[in-house]
This record gives sequence, C-alpha cells and structure tokens, in this order.
Amino acid sequence: MSLRYLTAGETHGPQLTAIIEGLPSNLNIDFEELNFQLHRRQKGYGRGRRMQIEKDQANFVGGIRHGYTTGAPVALVVQNNDWKHWQNIMNIEPIEGSDEEKRRVHRPRPGHADLNGGLKYNLKDLRNVLERSSARETTVRVACGAIARQFLAEFGIKVAGRVLRIGEIEAPYQDLPIDELIEVTEASSVRVTDAETEKKMEAYIDQIKQEGDSIGGIVECIVEGVPVGLGSHVQYDRKLDARIAQGVMSINAFKGVEIGIGFEAGTIRGSQVHDEILHTEERGYHRATNRLGGFEGGMTNGMPVVVRGVMKPIPTLYKPLQSVDIDTKEAFTAQVERSDACAVPAASVVMEHVVAWEIAKAFLEKFGGDSMEEIRANYNNYNAQLENY
Repeated sequence: MSLRYLTAGETHGPQLTAIIEGLPSNLNIDFEELNFQLHRRQKGYGRGRRMQIEKDQANFVGGIRHGYTTGAPVALVVQNNDWKHWQNIMNIEPIEGSDEEKRRVHRPRPGHADLNGGLKYNLKDLRNVLERSSARETTVRVACGAIARQFLAEFGIKVAGRVLRIGEIEAPYQDLPIDELIEVTEASSVRVTDAETEKKMEAYIDQIKQEGDSIGGIVECIVEGVPVGLGSHVQYDRKLDARIAQGVMSINAFKGVEIGIGFEAGTIRGSQVHDEILHTEERGYHRATNRLGGFEGGMTNGMPVVVRGVMKPIPTLYKPLQSVDIDTKEAFTAQVERSDACAVPAASVVMEHVVAWEIAKAFLEKFGGDSMEEIRANYNNYNAQLENY
C-alpha cells in the first residue's frame, strides 16, 4: 500500500486533523521531536501575532500504542488555541445575525483563493474558501512530514533546510556538513548561515512591514543519505524529482521549484551541467559534482538531494490592493485578514517536511513491507546487491 495522508480543518476551526495510511508497524515515534518540528514552523523573523497565540502540539488518537506504530492508520490532531474567539463564527450549526456578526467575507483579496474558490464552489461567503486555503493547513503537513522524517532517520537519512534569499538580500552560499547546517540555521532568526546577512534581513523585513507590504524569498532543502534508485524512469508519474516538485508547488504561496542548479542549467554548457561518474572501493559509484541535485532519469543517484523553492510575498497586505465587492460589483480595497510580513523562514521548514514525505513514500515503495523489520531486511539486501554490482 502506498504511503498517503489526508488533512481536514480550517484556520479558525477547533482543530486540524490528519490521517496517515501506509506506515509500517514498529516505527518508534518520538513525540517530543515531532512537536519540536511543529515549533520550528512557528518561528522566524517577520511572523505575525497568530504565532504568539498558537503553540502547536500534535495529539495522536489512533495508530500508535506505547510509542510505536501498529500498522493501522495513524490519526493526529492539532488544536487551534484561538478557537475560543471563533466558536460562534465558525459554528457548524446555523447561526442568526448580520453579515458583520458572521464575519462574512465578500471582498476577495488579490493573490488568494477567495474569488476563484467562491466562483468554483458557488459560495457567497468567501470565508468558506479562505478558512481552508489558509497556510495554517501546513501545520499538519509538517506533522505528517515529521513522522516521515523519523522514519528516514532509521536508515541514516538526514534532512536540512535554509533560506537563500529574502527579497533583495541574498545569503552567501556556504557548503557546510549537514549536521552543522542544521545547527547553524536553527540558531538563526531567518534560517541563514551568515550572521551579517541575518541582521540585514531582519532590518529589511522591518522596513517592509513598516511600509505595510510583504516580501518573499528562496529556500533550499538538502537530504543526505538517500540510497540510489528511489523513483523510476519507466513512467512519468514515478519520477521522484517530479513528485517532489509537485509537493513543493503545493505549499501555499510557492510559485517555482528547481532541482540542483535548476534554471541555471539553461544558461551554461552541458560540460558545466552534468556530473561525471567516478568509482572507488570505499564509496563505490559516485559523482564528481552534484549539479543535478541527486537525480538522473527521475531516480536518486546516491548524491544529496537538493531542492529549491521560491515563495511569493504573502498577498494579505496592510496597504490593501484593489478588489471588487462580489455583492455590489463596486471597487474596494481588499479586505484585510491577519498576516505576516515575511514567512520565508517558516516556509523553509514546511518544504523540509514536504520533501521528507515524498522521499519516505518512495523509500517505502522501493523497500516496502508491513513492519520496520521487514523493510530493514529488504534495505540491507538491496545494499548488498549494490556492493556486488
């Protein structure tokens, strides 16, 4: 069975819910580590007041017993602590009152799903769209990815992320060992590896916020220890780099993705793009460089997986853009909901977990079994095959 999950819940609803299907039995779940990953998503310079309200914590209600998965679907919930202020507005039962009391939204915000969703689902209260299209849903996506991350760690696979750019400010690229990269970026308010750049970015975000605007950026995810042969060349939908690209593009506000040097490959010669193949007794087959980001032919090649994504500026602005009232069809300035001036550092964390999920899914497809013991035996057998190749 393929690894998959579904999520449910609204940004101002009582909770977010996820059901994960396809996890093997006997995977030890570190609850403290999982909630640490949720906390990482809430950090980052430029976040709004919501992050001070919510202290996200995953509570498991199925599929885990005495700290281990049972092979049954895993169900988890993350409570919304702000729900107490929205109980009447978000009540599942009909309520009486004016549009203002119901907090009806009839002025769609540019850059959001508001108008498209209202037209598609024939909803005259656009709150029914924005409540679900909100990036709040990434909370449980991180929780699911955190479980995938713990699964990958059982096989020595490590995941790291960093911010490469926020708006006009680009961080100098430092090629650090992955453990050091994790440590340094975790200590940074904007998840960069350079202290001087961090200060510049903080000042820049402050300026953007003061101007009532928002700013986006570019983030990178690196995964080390990935074995050769995850994904496949035989069908388009089995190519793992393509599946990772789809996963990254599904993150709210992401508008582009590249693997390895990505778009730069369209500006230089082939001799500067492709990674030469080497072989030594210690390392076996490996590449002299990693310009293709750990992929060839839709399959991992044993080099670190390197993925970058671009996040657009958050479209909810405190100097609202022009919009049209769906009731009167008259021009208005767009309705303002709470917002962050910059969520790029948090987006870096979300992307880590989206990438981790796709790699864990492909890993289970390759080495599948119903228990961790069976998967480990399959994995060890494959490694022996590689050694003899």
